[in-house]
Order: sequence, then C-alpha cells, then structure tokens
Amino acid sequence: MGQTITEKIFSDHAGREVKAGEIVRVPIDMVIGNDITTPISIRAFEESGAKELANPDGFSIVMDHFIPAKDIASANQAKISREFAYKHNLKHFFDEKDMGIEHALLPEKGLVVPGDVIIGADSHTCTHGALGAFSTGMGSTDLAFAMITGGNWFKVPETIKVVFTGKPKEHVYGKDLILELIRRIGVDGALYKALEFTGDTIEYLSMDDRFSLCNMAIEAGAKSGIIAVDEVTKAFLADKQLAREPKFHYSDPDADYCQVIEIDVGSLEPVIAYPHLPSNGKPISRAVADDLKVDQVFIGSCTNGRLSDIRIAAEIVKGKRVARHTRLIVTPATQKILKAAEKAGYIDTLIDAGAVVSNPTCGACLGGYMGILGDNERCISTTNRNFVGRMGARSSEIYLANSAVAAASAIAGKIADPREIL
Repeated sequence: MGQTITEKIFSDHAGREVKAGEIVRVPIDMVIGNDITTPISIRAFEESGAKELANPDGFSIVMDHFIPAKDIASANQAKISREFAYKHNLKHFFDEKDMGIEHALLPEKGLVVPGDVIIGADSHTCTHGALGAFSTGMGSTDLAFAMITGGNWFKVPETIKVVFTGKPKEHVYGKDLILELIRRIGVDGALYKALEFTGDTIEYLSMDDRFSLCNMAIEAGAKSGIIAVDEVTKAFLADKQLAREPKFHYSDPDADYCQVIEIDVGSLEPVIAYPHLPSNGKPISRAVADDLKVDQVFIGSCTNGRLSDIRIAAEIVKGKRVARHTRLIVTPATQKILKAAEKAGYIDTLIDAGAVVSNPTCGACLGGYMGILGDNERCISTTNRNFVGRMGARSSEIYLANSAVAAASAIAGKIADPREIL
C-alpha cells in the first residue's frame, strides 16, 4: 500500500517510512507564536530552565491579535513577547514595523516551505497546508517543548481525500468549497484527520483560494488541510527567498485513505454559514430569500484578508455606496497587501464607498477590537467562525461568506447575491 502526502512528509522527517496511526517524534521546521499564545510558551520555556532556543531560525513570533495594543493588559502581554524576542535576538519577530496576520505573513515572507512540518499555537495554523506542508495548531506548552527541543510528538493522522470536480461558477471561491464540505460532514467530521484536497477544481483556484480552503480545515475538526504542490504553488514561491529547500511530496495512486468525499463544484452556489456553526451552510439563494438585514460587514482575517479579497470587494462597491444602516470594515491581512491594494486603487474605491480600512489585525475576528458587535446586531463576515459571542455580544449573529457576498451585502444593507448587485 502506498503513502499519502502527509505520511510522506512525516516519513521524511522521521528518517523512516511511517504510516497513519503511528506515534512519532520529528523535528519542526517552523514554530509559530503570536501575542496571545506566546507568553504562555515563554513562561513554560523559562520555567524549564532552558537558556537557548533549539532552533532560533525556526521560531517566529507574529504580533497580530491586539497590535497596536488595545489596552493596558494587551500592552503588557505584548511586552513579554517583545522582551523575549530582543533577549534572544529573534530573527523572525514581526510587530508594528512589519505587520501582518501570521497565516498570511509567513507564506509572504518565504518562511513556509513545501514539505515542512509546522506547528503554531493558533488553531488556523492549518492554513499553511496550501503550500504542501503539514501544518497544525497545538497548545502553548506544546510550543514550548518544540522551542526547547526543536521537535515534537505526533500521531500521524489518517487522511480523508476530498475530490473537488468542475469549474467554479462566478463568485464561487475556495471559501465556498470549504463551507460546503463542512456543511456535509459537520464540525467534527474530520476529527484528528488530515483533509487532502484534490480534483480538477484545484487548478482553477488561486493561492488565495487555497489558503482559504486549508484555513478552515480545523472547522471540520481536522488536524490539517493540505494541497499538493503544482504550477500555481511554484509560481507563488518563485519570487520569494525561501527559508529552506522545498520538498515536493505527492500521494501515491494506491495510498490508503480512510474516506473519500466527492463534491461537484460546477453546481455550487456561494455558500453562507448561518449562526451559530460553520457547518450551518445554506446557498446564497436561500439567504437572499430570507431577507436578512445586516448591521456590519467585515472583510479580512487569515481566511479572507488577501489581495484578491480586497480586489473583489472593490470591484463590487465601485461607484456605489454602503447602505445607510450598515458599516463596512476592511482589514488587509498584511502591510504588503495593504500597500498593493493602495497602489491598485482598491483602498480609495472602498473608502469612497463608505468603508473603513484598518491596519492588519486579527482583532475583529475573535471579538477583540476594531469590529465588536453590539446586542442583537447581525454581521456578515469573511472570517472562519460564527460561534455564539465570537465577535461581540452573545445575542449578535454572524453569517460567514466569501468576499464578494460580503461586499454585495454592504451595498444592499442585507445579505445579497453579488451577481445581482453587479
């Protein structure tokens, strides 16, 4: 029996052939912390008596959740990470001087490489699987163990093969594919499994779409999401100074999958996840029929804050105006994306339509700051979770959607089909 791409990555790192279900200790290529989770890791690191990082060039701290600091508590929390980074002369430390949401910034910097094993104390670390790496979220003390030893223990996950077929319709993106999958299998349908995304649809997906697709693997309970490297991936990597030599792994034709799921994308409409679970997906036609007024629209996050998302939104709102009773918040995922959007004129277009554009931050997504929902407010958002109270008041409602649907909804003042707005 052959191996899956995930088994091959672990075999390469373990120095021997391994199969799903085995427990292995392997070296970590990149450990990722942020301003919320890293202080716990630092405390554990220091309490262990460790003096030096095992692999300092394989450790990144990205200040992205509450930066610039929103209050005294977040400032003091950030201070712990800053002082640790300065003390250890950390090469990959990113704060206000080079801002970005970690899961957009690290691929942009060439710090995520095909064939890597990557961990981060953030559940959406699975985003990086879009580059053909095994990437997963872990706890802060698990991060500390990797900081001290350079490696960690894993149970090699079984793999669910997801086969997407057909060309996506207009305004159907990677976000819709993953929302449809989660609708079908539920939020626990892939517990501790790797989701391997395959099929002829993949060739139609940009890297931005692939990042969105892998980003929400965790919302199905998966350990990771992964897409094999192809020409689109190589083109994305071509202009970057990569931190390591890439290794391209591909599943064998006779690889052992625990499940195969087939989805016809050609017949798929944009998908809207109703409150209060990402699995509560409905077609856009249903949402339009339900006539759902929105108080806030949010476009951003590690799921959909990339340049293509901002371009899509700008194209839809150009020459129009955000509805009187609706506010539109746009958060580019990195400073580089923000600058590119400014150069292309997208930011002016959005602001002229009535949007507010913020610095890169995770703030609104987790109900931290810069986009908090009040009592009984309804938001349509390009983020990844719509749990009770996720973005603010427990009585608020969050509907998850792609950037085109979000932008169209800002103009209509209610959840709208972008094809109708255009």
